[in-house]
Amino acid sequence: MTHRPGTPPTAPMAARPLTGQPDVIAQAHARSLQVGLRASETPDFHPLREPALRDLVGRNHSLYTHALPVMETLHAQIVDTQSMVLLTDDHGVILHSLGDSDFIEKANRVALCPGVSWAEADRGTNAIGTALVERQPTVVHADEHFLHANRILTCSCAPIADPYGRVIGALDVSGDTRGFHKHTLALVRMSAQMIENHLFSNQFADAVRIHFHARAEFIGTLVEGLAAFAPDGTFLSANRSALFQLGRPLAELQRQSFDELFGMAFPALLQQALCAPGECMTLTLPSGVRVIARGEFAAPRQLLPAAGLGADAGIAVAIRPAARAAVPVPVMTLAALDTGDAQMAAILRRVEKVRGRDIPILVLGKTGTGKEWLARAIHHDSPRRTAPFVALNCASLPDTLIEAELFGYEDGAFTGAKKRGSVGKIVQADGGTLFLDEIGDMPLAQQVRLMRVLQERTVTPLGSTRAIAVDLRIVCATHRDLRAMIEAGTFREDLYYRINGLVVTLPELGERTDLPELVSYILESQREGERVPVRVSATVLERFRRCRWPGNLRQLANVLRTAGIMAEGAQQIEVEHLPDDFLHDCDAMDGATGTQQANRSQQANPGDTLASPAHSSAQGNSVAGQHDHETAPHTQASPARMEDWQTTLIAQTLSRHGGNVSAAARELGLARNTVYRYLRRGQTH
Repeated sequence: MTHRPGTPPTAPMAARPLTGQPDVIAQAHARSLQVGLRASETPDFHPLREPALRDLVGRNHSLYTHALPVMETLHAQIVDTQSMVLLTDDHGVILHSLGDSDFIEKANRVALCPGVSWAEADRGTNAIGTALVERQPTVVHADEHFLHANRILTCSCAPIADPYGRVIGALDVSGDTRGFHKHTLALVRMSAQMIENHLFSNQFADAVRIHFHARAEFIGTLVEGLAAFAPDGTFLSANRSALFQLGRPLAELQRQSFDELFGMAFPALLQQALCAPGECMTLTLPSGVRVIARGEFAAPRQLLPAAGLGADAGIAVAIRPAARAAVPVPVMTLAALDTGDAQMAAILRRVEKVRGRDIPILVLGKTGTGKEWLARAIHHDSPRRTAPFVALNCASLPDTLIEAELFGYEDGAFTGAKKRGSVGKIVQADGGTLFLDEIGDMPLAQQVRLMRVLQERTVTPLGSTRAIAVDLRIVCATHRDLRAMIEAGTFREDLYYRINGLVVTLPELGERTDLPELVSYILESQREGERVPVRVSATVLERFRRCRWPGNLRQLANVLRTAGIMAEGAQQIEVEHLPDDFLHDCDAMDGATGTQQANRSQQANPGDTLASPAHSSAQGNSVAGQHDHETAPHTQASPARMEDWQTTLIAQTLSRHGGNVSAAARELGLARNTVYRYLRRGQTH
């Protein structure tokens, strides 16, 4: 199969939800037949060569750089689900992927990898190609794929539009069909919208930007409306949410002024934003709907006369509005990381001993255990604290870009390179600290160049013959076994001994004893104003203690961020505010743990018997007591009778709460899905 790119879409992407999914799939199958594809065709295993892929990524540089951090966050939310996150250009060619190691091999069998086109013309009906044709979020599940080879996949994809509404790429999550979850598309859509908002803010960094929504608590969130205006009040563009709230297409809005759209004179807006930066005001849309809004701009001098202020006034307030819009980032120190766990305390004591000395540090640990937190603390508590801390995730960049990002490049070094070139991460970190995360994923060729930099303390950018002297401290991190990689020939031994002056291994979250303190610390660091709760209930904390946390601190931070948004206005985070996926995973872990405990107990004490429901009631109604009885061993009752008793217990709890599933689930310490599952089981008996 050869690459047959379609014409890039030029019309603004429709801001409409996916409707009529069967019709969408049927139409996509019809298009697949029209281009001459056969369902039995085998996947193309010839991706773009490295130079061509590097050029393609360079041509999509803005999309790529703004999407990478969002992809990492999305991958952390779906980690260990046998799936991967993919970014494509507007033709459907994969630019970058992040995936679970146990799924990558399966993905490679169907050519789901960078440099391969997943346009409909090449792969038939699939989420990426079909979403780009339809210009709307799309799910293609199992047999809905046109090619038989792709029917092992379930894919959820959302197109990504530029600040003017033109589709420039797509974000996709593809995984094993057995791991299909209906909420995946919602996560993908939110992530695509986050990328679009980042692109919007970057495009209009020097414009007047209006953040608005009918509800004040949504200002500063993903769903806020964003509109950009020129210094004279001329409309420039708006994001999806703004288009929806204004109720007009982009082409029509471009013919209107700020006064017509928001019912306020533009100079009055500027004056209020300059005099009271960061504060909200009430505006009125053409529909008559009142919205809460906040103006933001860098206050260039040409705006000041329109606001009725002199040129000198702008000097004092020029950066205040933008500064107020940013969420404060907590200062990371070694003392802040000492939250009561003995293992962490021992690690911090070892690190403390090399403070102020340029000894390279290698941080080992599973993904999400806080390796970058530690690296930032090491930098902050060193004499280099006033110089830059520069981080590079070697696993988040394709081989084609690591060299350019790390070592820099001259103008014209490769197709798509920025004018005036780029200094690279090493030069950016001069005088400070360079943190290389996931260094085990660095290609061998770049390992050789990094080794030379560490030896000579100079770096030569791509396309240049001029060596630049650098003075920096190196902190590296990885979840891989570097010694095993040395034996396999995939990691250089000489580089290993250059970066491991001090080696520390961070414990997994499930092994730590300071969970309550970590929860409080993360909630406080994520706090925005007074809207988000900064504590969790005792029930939630108990649920957290029973969780295995495969994503470690990163997973905990993501769960708390989502729960905090769901609990806005409440005094604390309750179980109903937690993501359903997380609750489901916890229930699955509880079930597996309970079975293992029962098996071990039966082997050790074959004469023990299960307490009857009557006896368990006598023990009290605590959730912990009920949980213990549910998982206790029972040699006289069959597994079927145990299930019957559990179903009866859930039914009784439901009855006591008048059929309220959420209330019953809270009392039992179960997810709502688990309650529903037991109810269905009871109806079939």
